[in-house]
Amino acid sequence: MTQTMPALFLADSRGLDFLNSIATPVDVPVDWLDDGEGLLGWLQQAQLVPAEVIRAARAGALPGELDRLAGQARSLREWFRGFVYEHKGRPLQPTDLRQLEPLNQLLKRDEGFSEIVLTDQANAFSLLHTRRWNSPEALLLPIAESMARLICDENFSFVKACEGPACTLLFADHTRGHARRWCSMAICGNRAKQAAHRRRIKPAASEA
Repeated sequence: MTQTMPALFLADSRGLDFLNSIATPVDVPVDWLDDGEGLLGWLQQAQLVPAEVIRAARAGALPGELDRLAGQARSLREWFRGFVYEHKGRPLQPTDLRQLEPLNQLLKRDEGFSEIVLTDQANAFSLLHTRRWNSPEALLLPIAESMARLICDENFSFVKACEGPACTLLFADHTRGHARRWCSMAICGNRAKQAAHRRRIKPAASEA
């Protein structure tokens, strides 16, 4: 069922945000890629696919086609989750490349190209990289690119899992000193503060 709750983008990395597209923000697990419409909604919230491409995919898809695509996205997510959990907390090594072959195979499907376009400023040109959206499977390509950017641009020493006891969210720690512990201070950080407060007042209450 398509989720009405906004997706979580707390990781400082779209590749990790993709892994966080299944989470337990309150008490019940939420999967934003549960079906085809959920996948389209997540892609739009993540700003990975232009709105007009989302509309065309929704209008032109065959029955069940987007749901099958969402299933592929979930499988991709869980494969990549295994890789990230195995390697987080240390720099990636050259020998790790062979594990990334499934991602490279997906990236090779991209029909990307560049073109010169006018920017918002008058008489200013810029080089825009885009892609041909020739099939529904092309919707997976910006996800694959965000995963590849995580691999190439982030130091895996600072890829972390939230320390919240029940939290499954991952993030890239870009803080000074790399001291970040929580997916969000508003979520798990606040829960930790409340739990610490309860532990402090419990002995006092017992002594009363």
